[in-house]
Amino acid sequence: MLDREGLPSWEVLRRYKDQTRTAKPGFRSLKDTLFFTGSTFLKRPERVMALGMVMALALLVYALGEWELRRRLWETGSSLPDQKGRPTAKPTLRWVFQLFMWVRLVGLGGRWLVLNLAPHHETAVRLLRAGRYYLLE
Repeated sequence: MLDREGLPSWEVLRRYKDQTRTAKPGFRSLKDTLFFTGSTFLKRPERVMALGMVMALALLVYALGEWELRRRLWETGSSLPDQKGRPTAKPTLRWVFQLFMWVRLVGLGGRWLVLNLAPHHETAVRLLRAGRYYLLE
């Protein structure tokens, strides 16, 4: 049962409108053809609800990662290149993932090498605290 007295209506409206800075914008990415959501066939309502929950959780994690990266870029005064190569402190996490498209981990002679890692990759890796995966520290 909802507690109608818990939040004033103006606060409910403010929180609803504040969703534009959380996971809500990510739902438009579900319409992207890269997600193949149009080819997902689920018949049972329980499975549809489970898939919806997994997708909502994934979008929340995505939004948190983007928020954390942008916060750390702002705190350190750093930037990453945008699609045109200009520095930006507000990249989308999708763009950051695309920046790493050509970075490769290769085993050679018993050693692991990370190929195609540029300084902007190192910046993103350090700010996201993923150094053990890319910097082989």
